[in-house]
Amino acid sequence: MASSATAPNSLSFFSSSLFLSSSHQIPRNYISVAKPSSGRVSKPLSVAAQLATLPIFSFEGERVGETYLDLKTAPEDTARAVVHRAIVNDLQNKRRGTASTLTRGEVRGGGIKPYAQKKTGNARRGSQRTPLRPGGGVVFGPKPRDWSIKINRKEKRLAISTAISSAASSEGGAIVVEEFGDRFEKPKTKDFLAAMKRWGLDPKEKAMFLMIDVEENVAKSGRNIGTLRMLTPRTLNLFDILNSDKLVLTPAAVEFLNARYGVDSEIDEEDEDDAEGAEEPAE
Repeated sequence: MASSATAPNSLSFFSSSLFLSSSHQIPRNYISVAKPSSGRVSKPLSVAAQLATLPIFSFEGERVGETYLDLKTAPEDTARAVVHRAIVNDLQNKRRGTASTLTRGEVRGGGIKPYAQKKTGNARRGSQRTPLRPGGGVVFGPKPRDWSIKINRKEKRLAISTAISSAASSEGGAIVVEEFGDRFEKPKTKDFLAAMKRWGLDPKEKAMFLMIDVEENVAKSGRNIGTLRMLTPRTLNLFDILNSDKLVLTPAAVEFLNARYGVDSEIDEEDEDDAEGAEEPAE
């Protein structure tokens, strides 16, 4: 996750309490989830449950209460590896793999011998398509290929919940704001910036808003802010979580996260595909 030099309380993924051993951490309950036996002994998957308390702010910026996130997280010794594999999977699967170059056998022209073999004073040349001349073929150049790699669904979900828990466990890194979709009568970036300042958000820092539904006026009011990302459950992805300095949730988004990524969550595969299959393609 990106770390801001001017904000000591930024959501630095690598400096989060989830990945550093300390005696001042929130107590966790480790759950051992063993896979079904298939004739051989398999290593059980260790999952940790971390409880994070988040403040709730009103649209006017007043603190009106607290809520909590109780999500599954990877243990400290495997958290970095789990999140790293998931982010590499996301970024690599977005690669188009359409880069292509021509070899000397595919370059057009150059079929005849450019000049005589001897008595010219030049090195002998058999074709203009040689890689040694401009316009010739390319040696070991890229060809179309499939860059996609596979990752287990449970591991990908664990990486997302671990990253969110990392953000929520950082001091001042995540907040909850009451529903404000109907507070914008018309699109106006100035009003959205004023609301961010009331919530204690710096427009110069990267902020990620997670809402169940994004109203049209809200989306238009914040689309001109380059450091702002507005996501829904269908567009939630690991890269934007790690690339943010602040995480802003709505009460409905907190309920969604606890239901999908909580300790007692049980999500069908079809529902999971619908929720996580709408990531934005890379440009």
